[in-house]
Amino acid sequence: MVKMKDDRIRSFDDLLSDVISAGICGKCGGCVSVCSANLIGALKLDENGFPAYVQKELCLECGLCYMTCPQTHTVREEVKSRFDWKEPVGNYTDVISARSTDADVRKAATDGGVVTSLLIHMLEVGHIDGAVVSTSKDGLKREATVATSREDILLAAGSHFGELPHLEEVGDRYTNYVSVIKYASKTNPVKLKKLAVVGTPCQITAIRNMQALAIVPSDIMTFTIGLFCMQCFEMDHLMEREFLKHWNVRLDDVSRMNIKEDFILTLNSGIKIHIPMKEIEEIARPACLRCEYFANDYADISVGGLGSPENYTTVMVRTIRGRMMIADALSKKSIELRTGRTEEERKVDRLGMISLIEEYAARKRTRGKSFMDKLQS
Repeated sequence: MVKMKDDRIRSFDDLLSDVISAGICGKCGGCVSVCSANLIGALKLDENGFPAYVQKELCLECGLCYMTCPQTHTVREEVKSRFDWKEPVGNYTDVISARSTDADVRKAATDGGVVTSLLIHMLEVGHIDGAVVSTSKDGLKREATVATSREDILLAAGSHFGELPHLEEVGDRYTNYVSVIKYASKTNPVKLKKLAVVGTPCQITAIRNMQALAIVPSDIMTFTIGLFCMQCFEMDHLMEREFLKHWNVRLDDVSRMNIKEDFILTLNSGIKIHIPMKEIEEIARPACLRCEYFANDYADISVGGLGSPENYTTVMVRTIRGRMMIADALSKKSIELRTGRTEEERKVDRLGMISLIEEYAARKRTRGKSFMDKLQS
């Protein structure tokens, strides 16, 4: 946690010194999103994905970028209070194991396709106008996009653990939307008033920080799906550190990656290679090693494969909105609970999933505190 020495407003210069130069920037893009959405335009993401000045003289030194950052924790207590946060993994109302009822979705997605089918359902019934997701680019690399159709969402299906620079995309789209309102008589508006965002804990925390501060573009982010996240890594690191060579695998051989109790590489041949999580830490980003949140505590729903059998998604329902969306998708048969289970078996399954989530959350929290202790010593 960044400690405040006084009550002055922090600017991007402070963010540079306290977070980026300290090596704990998660590249969530929240600071850039705030700047672009508010038409300030002082910041950008550089070629390595880190926030940087466009023109320093444009900076208003308003402090919004600093307060939005999930690494500074300036509004953490307010966010915790808003979400009635409880030890050890935040507030939740239910934990279920489910899958998509659409065979095409299950084929394209990982862990049962609940996220993909839920987004498609929400889009088709009008709960959202689009979803901020990431799609494949150059093999296993990903890039952010705003999906506004079933086809767009299907293209984004599948787990991914490389960097997900989502939030600056929202800022750009919000800026365009504001411009559309201003010049409505001259153009056809692209109406993106209700967005779902799929993101890692740092990204969802940045959104909640924005909402606590009541700053745009958080007002259009109406639904959040949080990924269980032990760590992300840069795809280049996966190759340049000869990680795959150690396992006698070429990147071209890998069709998908997934995390359950360990890290799973699925090859084009269908063979699955299970790699201990400890080895994955060797290529994790420093910001991930500092992060203390595994279960995405502030999302409307948190999802992942942990605790569910193959082809099923573990879904932790956290908010009233999350409960409504899951219930609606179940009633419309877009998703279904794990089949062939009695109510008593589902209760046992639930306890097992919760136990695993808490175990991994404790492991990540301990690792994060240890990393920061070393960094500050």
